[in-house]
Amino acid sequence: MGGYQPRNADTRGGAVMGLSFSRQELRDLLVAWLALGLAFTLLLQPQFRSALLGRVGDLTLASVISTLVVSLLTVGVGFLLHELAHKVVAVRFGQVAAFRADYRMLGFAIVGALVGFLFAAPGAVVHRGRISAKENGLIALAGPVTNLLLALVFLVPFLLLVGTDGFLTDLASRGLQINLLLAGFNMLPFGPLDGRKVRAWSNVVFFVVAVPSILLAFAALFLVPF
Repeated sequence: MGGYQPRNADTRGGAVMGLSFSRQELRDLLVAWLALGLAFTLLLQPQFRSALLGRVGDLTLASVISTLVVSLLTVGVGFLLHELAHKVVAVRFGQVAAFRADYRMLGFAIVGALVGFLFAAPGAVVHRGRISAKENGLIALAGPVTNLLLALVFLVPFLLLVGTDGFLTDLASRGLQINLLLAGFNMLPFGPLDGRKVRAWSNVVFFVVAVPSILLAFAALFLVPF
């Protein structure tokens, strides 16, 4: 994933596990996380959408808060760790890397969710420096692989809680579904998606990861419907 580091970026911030983060990057990550959580809450809570649009409906604050927390811990965490995986590998290969939020697309995601439609492209890790096709492919691959591993983490409680209802069931099912969808979508070999960069490096690696990821994403849509 190609990118740049703005010259006037505020480089003061902090470090986590050896990775440095500017204040701008931390702010972008936080805003993207919260915006995605809100957008998915709007999508999953039609009564909440109706209330915000001035329509009277059956809405409880507890249900909205529960959906928001689930969204932040599944969609939000899946997205954040996907992007941070890109950064970890990019830095490993000597790149200058940072996450940059796309505020216009975040706004579009929230507005779209208000009318029951969501397309989320909250931003991306940009990096610069000399790099080979293999290294670029591995940087791209890190994101979807992270989502597949997260899906595996959520799969265990999902299987244990099959047939039950409640917050933990929602958390497990949504975490499994979202991470499978993120992995499958990002492995598509089009535009700026990770799959295109992986395929530019290795067709073998691309098909080994992309085929099961895309099939699992389709399965997630039907087995764990929104």
